[in-house]
Amino acid sequence: MYFLTGWPRRLLCPLKSKEEPFFIQPSSQRFYFAVVSQTQLSIWFSRPSVLIVSYIESVKAATQFGSYEKAEWKPDDSMIAVASAKGYVLMFDVLGGGDDRCLYEPVYPRGSSRMKLNPGYKEEQCAPALSLEMKKPVDLEAPITSLQTLQEDLLVCTADGYLHVLHWDGLGSNGRKTICLTTIPFSLDLQSARGGPSLDLEGVYICCMEYCITLDGFAVVLSDGRLGFITPLSNTISADLQGVWAPDVTDGTYVAVNNKYRLMAFGCASGSVLVYTIDTTTGFMQLSHKLELTPKHYPDIYNKTGAVKLICWSPDYSVVMVTWECGGLSLWSVFGAHLFCTLGEDFAHRSDGTKKDPIKISSMSWGAEGYHLWVIPNKSERRTEEEQVVQDEELKTPHKNPSSCLQAGIFQFYFIKSALTVNPCTQSNQEQVLLHGEDRLYLTCGDPAQVHSSLDTHQPPNRDSSISQGLSTLLGHKHWHVVQIHSTYLESNWPIRFAAIDTAGQCMAVAGRRGFAHYSLYTRKWKLFGNVTQEQNMTVTGGLAWWNEFVVVACYSFNDQQEQLRLYLRTSNLDNAFASVTKLHSDTLLLNVFRDMVILFRADCSICLYSLERRNDSPSPSVNVELLQEVSMSRYIPHPGLVVSVTLTSVRTETGITLKAPQQACMAESIMLNLAGQLIMLQRDRSGPQVREKETAMNNKKPLPFCPPVVLAQCVENVWTACRSNKKKRHLLEALWLSCGEAGMKVWLPLFPRDHRKPHSFLSRRIMLPFHINIYPLAVLFEDALVLGASNETVLYDGLQASSESLEALFPYCTVERTSQIYLHHILRQLLVRNLGEQALMLAQSCASLPYFPHVMELMVHVVLEEEATSREPIPDPLLPTVAKFITEFPLFLQTIVHCARKTEYALWNYLFAAVGNPKDLFEECLMAQDLDTAASYLIILQNMEVPAVSRQHATLLFNTALEQGKWDLCRHMIRFLKAIGSGEMDTPPPTPTTQDPTSGGFEFFRNRSISLSQSADSVATGKFNLQKTFSMPSGPSVKGRDVECAENMYIDMMLWRHARHLLEQVRLRDLGCFSAQLGFELIGWLCRERNRVARVEDFVFALKILHKDFLWPFPVIPVGCINSPLKNGKCRPVLSTRLLKSGSADSLLHSDMDTAPLQTTQNTSTWIDGMAQRTTDMDTASSALSNQQSPQTQDAFLSLITNKVEEYSIGSATDLTETSSMVDGDWTMVDENSSTLCLSQAELEHISMELANKGPHRSQVQLRYLLHVFMEAGCLEWCVVIGLILRDASVIKQVISFLDHPEIPPETVKNIKNGLLAVEAWASTDCLGYKPFFNLIQAQLQQLLESTTEQIQVEAFQPSSQSKLGGAEGQICPASPRPEDSRGGTTPLGLTLPSLEPVGGFSRPLSEDCPDEPIKEQEDEEGAYDCTLS
Repeated sequence: MYFLTGWPRRLLCPLKSKEEPFFIQPSSQRFYFAVVSQTQLSIWFSRPSVLIVSYIESVKAATQFGSYEKAEWKPDDSMIAVASAKGYVLMFDVLGGGDDRCLYEPVYPRGSSRMKLNPGYKEEQCAPALSLEMKKPVDLEAPITSLQTLQEDLLVCTADGYLHVLHWDGLGSNGRKTICLTTIPFSLDLQSARGGPSLDLEGVYICCMEYCITLDGFAVVLSDGRLGFITPLSNTISADLQGVWAPDVTDGTYVAVNNKYRLMAFGCASGSVLVYTIDTTTGFMQLSHKLELTPKHYPDIYNKTGAVKLICWSPDYSVVMVTWECGGLSLWSVFGAHLFCTLGEDFAHRSDGTKKDPIKISSMSWGAEGYHLWVIPNKSERRTEEEQVVQDEELKTPHKNPSSCLQAGIFQFYFIKSALTVNPCTQSNQEQVLLHGEDRLYLTCGDPAQVHSSLDTHQPPNRDSSISQGLSTLLGHKHWHVVQIHSTYLESNWPIRFAAIDTAGQCMAVAGRRGFAHYSLYTRKWKLFGNVTQEQNMTVTGGLAWWNEFVVVACYSFNDQQEQLRLYLRTSNLDNAFASVTKLHSDTLLLNVFRDMVILFRADCSICLYSLERRNDSPSPSVNVELLQEVSMSRYIPHPGLVVSVTLTSVRTETGITLKAPQQACMAESIMLNLAGQLIMLQRDRSGPQVREKETAMNNKKPLPFCPPVVLAQCVENVWTACRSNKKKRHLLEALWLSCGEAGMKVWLPLFPRDHRKPHSFLSRRIMLPFHINIYPLAVLFEDALVLGASNETVLYDGLQASSESLEALFPYCTVERTSQIYLHHILRQLLVRNLGEQALMLAQSCASLPYFPHVMELMVHVVLEEEATSREPIPDPLLPTVAKFITEFPLFLQTIVHCARKTEYALWNYLFAAVGNPKDLFEECLMAQDLDTAASYLIILQNMEVPAVSRQHATLLFNTALEQGKWDLCRHMIRFLKAIGSGEMDTPPPTPTTQDPTSGGFEFFRNRSISLSQSADSVATGKFNLQKTFSMPSGPSVKGRDVECAENMYIDMMLWRHARHLLEQVRLRDLGCFSAQLGFELIGWLCRERNRVARVEDFVFALKILHKDFLWPFPVIPVGCINSPLKNGKCRPVLSTRLLKSGSADSLLHSDMDTAPLQTTQNTSTWIDGMAQRTTDMDTASSALSNQQSPQTQDAFLSLITNKVEEYSIGSATDLTETSSMVDGDWTMVDENSSTLCLSQAELEHISMELANKGPHRSQVQLRYLLHVFMEAGCLEWCVVIGLILRDASVIKQVISFLDHPEIPPETVKNIKNGLLAVEAWASTDCLGYKPFFNLIQAQLQQLLESTTEQIQVEAFQPSSQSKLGGAEGQICPASPRPEDSRGGTTPLGLTLPSLEPVGGFSRPLSEDCPDEPIKEQEDEEGAYDCTLS
C-alpha cells in the first residue's frame, strides 16, 4: 500500500529567525504549504520544496492579535485564514501565481534537449512568485480551537462554546452567523434526536472538528472528551443542526475524516484510534474498527504511547498516519492493516543496541499524491538537535557564524505506494506488484532468462502464454526492477497520478497532471507525445489500463471540452493521429478492462460497458469501440466519490446456470462495485425466458439486464478476480479474492459437485472463507496459490556519521522488500471445518503439482496441532483427526507427518500420533514404500517415544535395507545412530539423518581425505573409519560402558560382514567396492579372513559373465575385415597407473582427491610372498615402469595425467600410455611382443584398434584395477585370475600362477584355479572366441600350472599347521610397527602381501569367532527373507 523509503530530507528556512514553525497546512491541491510560526506566515512550494513568501507581523500588531496558532486555506487557494491566540481570525489574500512571474526556474546549458519546447507552457519546475496581503481581521472575542473551511464559508469554533460561520469574502450581508453548541440536540441516533437536547453541554466546547463531504456533516471532539457528529438538516449551515454522540467514550483528543470511505477516525487519550462510521438507516455512530499497537509486535511501548496527538489521512484516503504525545509515526491501511511504526526495531534503537527517543511531532501533512509526508518536529526536539549541529559545526569550522545553523527545520519523508490505491484496474495490475514513487516505478522483475529472450527479438510474447507468468517469473528474485520515469515528462507533468502495467509485466504507463507516457521492457525506452500541445491538451481523469497492445485512457480533452475514451497502440508513435477516440457524455471516475470489454464508472453514478474489437484494415491497427450497455446506479450510490473500484467479472452465484456451459466462465456475468468498503455485486438477470439463438445472431443479441445489487462483504480494500479459465484449477480461477485490512483476506469460493453429479439443492453454490496472512496483499497468483506483497525493512547507518544527531543517526535507511505467502492451507482448513472435505480434496488435488504443496500440508497439520494441543479448554470436535485423514489421500502423507513432528515440541507428539497413527506402523509403511529417508526421520521419533530395544530393532531393519539399496549417507548415519543407542545416549536424540555432523563417528573424515582402504588402522588412526579399531579401545573408567560399546560395535561389524558376504556370494564386486569405499569398510582385512571361505570362486565362467555385465565391459571379439570404431561409445580415456591404485584407490570410486604421498618401500615383511618379489620383477620388463628404479619425475607425470586428463575422450591419450604403462595397468603392446620395429603395419594398427574397442569404460577399468589390487593384497588369487581374465592382462595370470608354486597355498585353491581356467578356456572355445588369442598368449603358464599340480598335492598335509603358525606369529606384531599392507614398494611391484588372518583392529579375536558361520548364516537367512518381503 504505502511504504517508507530512504532517509527523510530536512528543509531549512533561508530566513534567519529565532521563531520556529509549529503548524503546517496544505492547499487543496497540495502544491502549496502554509507554515505558521509565532508571528510569521510562510508559503512553501512542493516541487521544488522552496520557500516562496513569508509574512512577518509587526511588533504592534503581534501585541494586539497575539501569536499565530493555526491556518486554513480557501478551497481555490486564493486566501488563507490564520487564527491568533487572542481570538482574531486574520484573512490573507494570496496574490500572484501567474504564468509570467516565476521565483525559481530551471536553467539548462546551451544546446540541452531540455530547453523549453513551447514557451507557452509553464514547466512545473518553476516556483511561482506569490505575495501575501492582510485583509481586515475578525475578532471572535474567545480563544479559537478549530478552523474548518467549506466551499464559500469558514467555520470557526471558539472556547466559549460557539460555532462561527464566516464568509470568505468578508462581512457582507451574509457575512457572519453564530451557533451556540447548547442549542444543538445530541442523542445516540438521529431518530431520537428530535426530542430536544439529551446531553448537558453547559461549559462544553468543540476542541477539534473536521467536515466530511460524503457524510455531509462535522465530526467533532468535545472538550469533555466525548465524540460526536453534527449534521445540518438543510443544505446550508444554519441553526437547524442536530448531533449524535458515541456512547462509552470520554477521552477523545483528535479527529480526522475519510471522505472516500465515510469514516471518522477519533484519537483517544489511551493511545488507540477509534474509527466510526454512520449507520445509513438510523444515523447511529457505529464503531468500525480500532487502530492500536499490539503487545505481540510492540511489547515495550504499546501501552506507553500517551494520547493520540495527530491523525492524517493520505490524499487518496487509503492509509492513515498517526502520532502520539510521546512521538513516533505509525501507518495503517484504511481498514486497520498495520504497515509500519517508528516506535520499534531499528527506528527505536541504535546500532549498538541503546534506545533512541522517538521524534515528537507538532504538525504533519501529506504532500501531493501522498509521495511525501511533511513533518514539523516539536520545539524541544529541534532545539537539542540544532544545538548539537551548532556544536559540531563549531568544532569543524570555528570561524563560521553559528547563527546560520539556527534555522527552522521541516522533515520530508518519502513514500512509494501501490498502483492499486488510485488506479484499481485489476486485470492489468492484479498479478503484478507495481509500486510508484514520485519519480520512479518499482515492479516485480522475473526470470532474467525469460526477459532477455524476449528482449532479443523485440517482440512481445504471445498473449495466451503471457497471461500466467508462473513462479519462475514472479518469484525469481527478491529485488525490484526500478524504472526511472522520464525526466522530460516529469518536469511539466509532476506529480504522477496513475500507473498501470500489462498482464505480461513488460509494459507500463503513467499519467501525471497532463498527458501520459508509457515504457516497454522490450526496448527499455519511454514513449512520450511528440507534440507537446497534444500532451498538454488532455488530462487523465478515470485512470489507465492495458488491453493487448493498446493503452486505454479515460481523459478530458481541453480542446474539445469533453470527456473521451482513447486507445493508443503501444508500437506506434504516441500521437492523437494513431488514437481511437470515443466521446463520453459524463466525467469518468474509474476505468477497468475485462477481456475485450471496458467498464467505466461516471460522475452521474452510471456504469457503461463498451466492447473493444481490433481492426487491421488501416495501415496502423486501430480499435472499434461500441457501447454495449448502460446501468444507472444513482439509486444505490449516495455520492460518486464513494466508489473505490469497479470490476467486470465472470463470477456468479451459479443460480440457474448448469455446469455444462463452460464457455460462460469467460463471459462478463457480473459487476463488482466497491462502495466505501462495501462490496456490491450486480449479476446478469437470467430469470427471464432464455431463448436459444443461433451463433450468427449472438453479436446482435441485446445484453441481459442486471439484477438489483447484493452486498457480498464489508471493509473491502481490494478485489482480485481472474479473467481466464483453467479446467484443472476451477476453484482458484473462478473465486473472488478480497483484502479486508486487519480482518485479513477473504475468498468467495465456488463449490462444484464431484464428477459432474447433480448438485444438492440445499447446498450453496459459493462460500465466503476468511483467512489471515502476515503480509499486506498487493497481487494474487491464482494458479500458484500465492499472495504477493511488500514490506518495509530498515538498515542502520548511524555508525558512519560523526554527528550523533544527523538524519542518518535519527532514522534508519528504509527499503521495500518483496514478500509472498502461501494461502492454500488456510482455505483447505476452512473447508474441512465446514465439513466440505470433498471440495477440499478436489482443490488440493488440483494444486498437488505445486513445488511447495508438501509445505502446504505440513503447515495445515502444524497450525491445527499447535492450536488444539495447547488449548486450555477441551475441544468438543477436534479437527486434527479430520486433517490427518485428509492428508492420507496424498502420497506425501508419511513425509508430512514426520516433518511436522520434527518441527514441533516433543510434548505435542503424543497428541499428534494419537490422531495419525502409531509411529512404528508409519515406519514400517515407509520401509514397504522404500522411502528410507522418511523412515530414518521416524526412527528419531521412535527413539524418543519407545524403549531402546525397539529403536535398535527398527534401526537394524532400516540399516539392512539401506545397505541393500546402496544409500551410503543413510548407512553412515545409521551406524552412528546404533552406536549412540548402545552407548546410552538416549537422552539426546541424534540429529536428523539428512544433516551432517562433523563429530559423528568419523566417516566424514574419510570423505574429505584421500586414504587407501588397504592401509592399516594404525597408519590412519585419526580417520576412525575402522569400527573395531576406533570403538573398542578403552576410553573411560567405566568397564560396563566399554563392554556395551564393544558389543554394539561388534553387532554393527557383524551386519557389515554379513552384507559384504552377501555381495561377494552374488558376485556383485562393483557394489562391494562402493560399499567398502563409502562406509570405510576394511575390505582387505575381511577378505583375508574369508579367503578360504566365501572369497572363493565356485564358477569362473559365471563370475566372468557377471563382471562383464556389472562393469559394462564388452566381450572381446576377433577382428574380421571390419573393426568397430574405438570411439563409438566415447568411452576411451587415459588409463590410470599403479600410482592411483596404491594411493587413492578407494576414492577413485568416488572421484575424490588423489593421495600424493610417495610410495614407501619397507623391508620388514615376513610373509610367503616376499621370496617371489624379485622373480616377479624380472618376469616382464615391459610391465616394470613403476619399480624401485622409477624416477620421481615419472610419478609426477602420471599424477598430472590423472588429475588433469581424467575426463578426456581421446584415442591419442589412450595410446600415449603404451610406452610407459605399468604392470598393473596391463600393456597393450604385450599382445604384440614380437614387433621390433617402430613402423606399425596395417594389421598391427587394426590389432591395436581392436584392443581399444574391446575395452570397457575408463571408470570401470579404474574400478577393476582397484579391486585387483585389493584381492592381490588379501591373497584371494582366484578373484585375481577372474579380474585378470576380464582385463586380459597376461602379467596378472603369469604372476598368480607363479605364486601357486609356494607350499603355503592351499591345494584346493590351486585345483580351483586350474579347473576354472580350463572351464573358461572351454567356454571361450565355444561361446566367446574373442578370448582365444589371450589364452594362446598364456598357454605356457597354463601348461606350467598343469604340471605343478602333482607337486602341490604333496604339500597338502602341511598346509593347516603352516597357516596357524603364520597366524600366531603375525598376531603378535606390535601395533606401532608398519602393517604388511604398507610394504607396497619396488621390491613387490604389486604390493602383494598376505595379511594377517587376525581381524584388523588391534585386539586379538577370540577363537570362537573363527567359526560363527552357522548362527550368522541363520540370521542372514532370516533377515534376508525379511528384506525380500520388503522389496
